[in-house]
Amino acid sequence: MVPPAGQSPAVTAPTDSSVLGATLMDGGCRFGLWAPRATAVELALVNTDRSQMNVDMAKAPDGVWMVFVPGITAGQLYGYRVHGKWDPDHGMRFNPAKLLIDPYARAITAGVDYSGPILDHTDRSNYAADTRDSARSVPLSVVVADSAPPEPIARRRPIDECVIYETHVKGYTRQHPSVPEHLRGTYAGLAYPAVIEHLTEVGVNTIELLPIQQFVSEPFVVGKGLKNYWGYNTLGFFAPHAAYCSVGTLGDQVREFKEMVTAFHRAGIEVLLDVVYNHTGEGGHEGPTLSFRGIDHSGYYRLTNDLRNDYDVTGCGNSVNTANPGVLQMVLDSLRYWVTEMGVDGFRYDLATTLIRDADHSVDQHHPFKQALRADPVLSQVKHIAEPWDLGPYGYQVGRWGEDWSAWNDHYRDYMRDFWRGAVGGVQELATRLSGSADLHVKPGNCVNFIDAHDGFTLRDLVTYDMKHNKDNGEGNHDGSNENRSWNCGWEGETDDPAINALRHRQVRNFLATLITSAGVPMIAAGDEIGRTQQGNNNAYCQDSPISWVDWEEAGNWSDVTELTATLTRLRAAHPTLRPANFRHHNEIVSADGTRTGRADLAWLSGSGAQMVTDDWHDGSRAVLGRYTSDRDEAVLTWYNRGADPVEVTLPQARWSRTWTVAAHTGEPGEMPDGPLDAETTITLPQRCVVIMEGDLIPEPENPVAPGPEEEIEEPLTSAELGPDWAQVSPVTAE
Repeated sequence: MVPPAGQSPAVTAPTDSSVLGATLMDGGCRFGLWAPRATAVELALVNTDRSQMNVDMAKAPDGVWMVFVPGITAGQLYGYRVHGKWDPDHGMRFNPAKLLIDPYARAITAGVDYSGPILDHTDRSNYAADTRDSARSVPLSVVVADSAPPEPIARRRPIDECVIYETHVKGYTRQHPSVPEHLRGTYAGLAYPAVIEHLTEVGVNTIELLPIQQFVSEPFVVGKGLKNYWGYNTLGFFAPHAAYCSVGTLGDQVREFKEMVTAFHRAGIEVLLDVVYNHTGEGGHEGPTLSFRGIDHSGYYRLTNDLRNDYDVTGCGNSVNTANPGVLQMVLDSLRYWVTEMGVDGFRYDLATTLIRDADHSVDQHHPFKQALRADPVLSQVKHIAEPWDLGPYGYQVGRWGEDWSAWNDHYRDYMRDFWRGAVGGVQELATRLSGSADLHVKPGNCVNFIDAHDGFTLRDLVTYDMKHNKDNGEGNHDGSNENRSWNCGWEGETDDPAINALRHRQVRNFLATLITSAGVPMIAAGDEIGRTQQGNNNAYCQDSPISWVDWEEAGNWSDVTELTATLTRLRAAHPTLRPANFRHHNEIVSADGTRTGRADLAWLSGSGAQMVTDDWHDGSRAVLGRYTSDRDEAVLTWYNRGADPVEVTLPQARWSRTWTVAAHTGEPGEMPDGPLDAETTITLPQRCVVIMEGDLIPEPENPVAPGPEEEIEEPLTSAELGPDWAQVSPVTAE
C-alpha cells in the first residue's frame, strides 16, 4: 500500500502508552520511548557536570524502546540518543550525536545554547548530517516522582456561566507590589492571596493561562536579543515551564504548579490551559533538533510530497502530525495527564484546525482527535475551546466545531470594535452578536466572545492608537497586523487632555459592558480592567519586558473601569437571562401555572416604546438598540447607544415590567437617574453608553383567572409583524 502524499510508511501506535516516559518503581526507574523506525536507542543518564552514562534500550514489536535502570531516583537528568538512517529524502533525519528530550518528560531543566551544535545538519547543507555532540547545548529531561493531584474545584460550572480571564503567568505578577519579590512572575506568585483576591473581586471564575507547557525561543528571536514571551513554541507537552517556578527546575515546577491550581480551586476559580499541539519549538527542518525530529521526523511532523520538507500550516515551521496514531496518542495522553495529575479544568487549543487534518492534510471535522475527546471518560468532562483556524487550505473553521466545543469568535471581536468606533451602519449585526452568534453556533456556550486577547492591542490601546508601534520588536514595525479596527479618540498615543482621556475611559467601559452582557462566554484579557497598555505594540510576543507586564501602579487611575467590571460580572452572575444556555427565539413567557404573561424571552426595542420592525432593522443611521430578556422570575433591559449624541428612549409597557432601575451604566456619575422608573417613561440615554436596567415584574396572581372575551392581551409581535427579514435571534442572517 502506498502511503499518503507527504507521509512515511504507516507505523503502529504504542500498545500501552503508559510505559512511556520515566516511571519510578521499586529499586529504580523504567524508561520508555516510542521510536518505531529507529534502529537503536540509548538512554543517556546525565550528571550535573553534563557527563553521561549511556544505557542501551530494547525494542518491543510496537516500536517502544524500554529499559529499567536500578538505583535511579527523582531529580535524575536524562535524554535519548536515537540511531537510524540519515535519509532526508525519505523523512529520516536520525542523528545520535543529538541528545533529545523525552516527549513524555514531566519536567525539563536547562535551556538551549543557540550558538552550540543544536542543528542535525551542517551549516553548508540542510541535508548533510552534523556529527558534533549537542549534549552541552540542549535542555534535559528530569525524572519526577509521583505526587498527589491538586484539590479539585467544588463544582465545574457550565461553560455559559464562565467569565474567562486570559493571562500570562509571569507578566501578571512581575510588577505586582503586593506579591513578594522572590515570587513575582511565578506559579506561586500567581496563586498569592492578593492576586486571587483581585480576581474574585472583579468576578473572574475561570482563568486561562497562556502556554505553560515547557517552551523555547525561536533562533531568529534570540538573534535579536529577545525571547519568546508568550510561549507558543512548545518543547515538552507534559512539563510545566520551569522558568515559572520560584524555587527550582528539577521537579519543583510540578509541585508548585499543583499548589497554584489548588489555590485557584479553593477560590472557586477554574483553570484552563492554552495549549500548543499544532507545532513544536523545533521549527522547520532547518531549525534545532531537540526532541521530536530526531526521534522520527516524518512520524511526528507533516511533510511535503517529497518527504524532505515540513508541510507548514501553522506559520511556525512545522505542523504536528495527528494523523499518525502514535502522535495522536501522545496528544491525548498529555491532555489526560494535565487533567488527572495536574488538576486543570479544560483547554484552549492554539490553531486547533491543524489538529483535525487527516493524512492528506485535509480538514476533517470528524477527525479521530475529536472522536477520542468525546469518548474519553476524563476528557469528555472538561472544557475544550478552539482557536478555530490555521494558515492552511480551508483552515478557517469558525462555527464548525459542533456542540461539544466552544470557539473563539473573531466575528464578534471585529464587529464590536467597529460598532463602538462608529464604523458600521445600523444595528442588525449587533443583535446577532449580542445574542451569541446563532448564525455560527449551535448554542451560546459554543461562542467565546472577546474584544481583545494576548495578540493585538489591549483595550486601552484600542482607544489610544490608530497605528501599531512595534519598533521594539526589531522588525522595523513591519510585524503585527495593520487591521486593528481601533480609534485613538482624536490623538495618537497618551495625552494629558482630560476630554480625550475621559472619552477613552468611557469607550473601554463600553467594550467591557458589551462583552459581559452578551450571550455566550466572555473572555477578558488580563489587565484590561485596570488600564493595561502595551504602548501601542500589537505583537508583543517577544517582549518579556514592561511592555507586556501588567503595570499595577497604573491601576488607581482606572478604578472606574475596575469597579464597573466587578458590577457587570455580578449582574451577569445574578441574571440567568444574560447568560442563556440556549438561544432565545421571542417566545412568550408562561407562568408556572400556565398563565400567559404577554412577555417575551427576547425582544429588541427601538426606543419608541415598541419593538423593532423591518424598517428599524434596515435603518443604516440607527445607533441605538434595546435588548429585553426575561424569564418567569426576572427581566433585564440593556440599551446600547454608539452615537456621539444623547438620545431619548421610551421604556416599554408595564406588562414588560412595572418599573425599571438602572443597575449599571458606562456613563459618568449622575448621567442616569437612580430610579425606579415607571413603565413608558421617557429617559435620555447618554452618548456612547451602555445602560443595564433591572425590571420589577408584575407578581403572578395567586388565583389566576383566564381572560374573558372582553379582556385583550397584547401579544408579543410575530415574525411577520417584525418583518420578513427578521430572523429572530439572528437578524444578520437575513442579509
